[in-house]
Amino acid sequence: MTEFACRQCGRPFVSVHHYRCPDCGQAFTLRGFPRFHPDQVDRRSPGIWRYRHTFGLPPNAPSLTLGEGDTPLVGIDLSGSLLHLKLESLNPTGSWKDRLAAVLVSLLAAEGVAAVVEDSSGNAGAALAAYCARAGIPARIFVPASAAGPKRAQIERFGAQVEAVPGPRQAASDAVIEQVAAGQVYASHAWNPHGLAGIATIAYELLEQLPDPPGLVLAPAGHGSLLLGLVLGFQALEAAGQIEVLPRFIGVQAAANAPLWAAARGESFNPGPTIAGGIAVSEPVRGPELLDLHRRGVVDFVTVSEQQIRTATVVLARAGIDAEPTAATVIAAYSQLSAVQSLPGAGAHVAIISGHGLKGDLR
Repeated sequence: MTEFACRQCGRPFVSVHHYRCPDCGQAFTLRGFPRFHPDQVDRRSPGIWRYRHTFGLPPNAPSLTLGEGDTPLVGIDLSGSLLHLKLESLNPTGSWKDRLAAVLVSLLAAEGVAAVVEDSSGNAGAALAAYCARAGIPARIFVPASAAGPKRAQIERFGAQVEAVPGPRQAASDAVIEQVAAGQVYASHAWNPHGLAGIATIAYELLEQLPDPPGLVLAPAGHGSLLLGLVLGFQALEAAGQIEVLPRFIGVQAAANAPLWAAARGESFNPGPTIAGGIAVSEPVRGPELLDLHRRGVVDFVTVSEQQIRTATVVLARAGIDAEPTAATVIAAYSQLSAVQSLPGAGAHVAIISGHGLKGDLR
């Protein structure tokens, strides 16, 4: 069975009322990786829920769904290579975070949680607000005051209360922690580990959609949950004998705010503004796990400039794919890696298009 525990001291995850380990203060994570069993995949269930056996949910948790998962995989010719785009932008609220929110809110419902708080630059807040609305759980979302207007409006339409916090992205996180200290339940997309099992379903779908297992997977990296979930998913497939080797994983960060890239190289960094607001995170919760994977040669990081991101957004649009700037970072990174011939020769190349263009703009 898929299990969750503190990444440092190993204390088992007990309840959503503890967003981090009460013994050592570290984040809870998956113990190893999801337990994937091909014969337990339920083809009758919708979207991600055919993989429910990998989620580690209690038996009384509802299979809460808005149709998340089963996102399209489309190919484009980029820099003379075929790049497969996994359109997570076509999930119900327009981002990959619907996979995470579906599992997390199902857990909240099973535990009888009456109300929640969360901090988000937009996409996670929209996903949580939508699934909480589905489950009948009131939500209060703290967002940076600079968050894109369409994202804030989407959160409000789902009935969640929006609190706009002046200052950098971290200020919203600090504000929500004050609420948690006062007794609120923190439904954090970054801290709660159950969402990682939901993200891992992208790996299972890719194996079903591609003629051959991928050799390269690129994803935007903010807190790092998307990238970590992908790695865990493919590790689960490897352990189950479904693939022979892991892909090469690339986490993409904006050069203006690249803490994982800097830490991997032993460098300091000063966070600055970026149009890729979804990954403008100066203290990534999943940083320790990802940096450990980097040291083991599983994950690497690249940075892209603001101009590269703008250009990549247009490139996607001209291919008929509307993506927000955060999502377009993977196209900028792939073009950059192609230019220096730093791409694996075997296996399909896949980029995760994390969010829809209607959720942000280039201004």
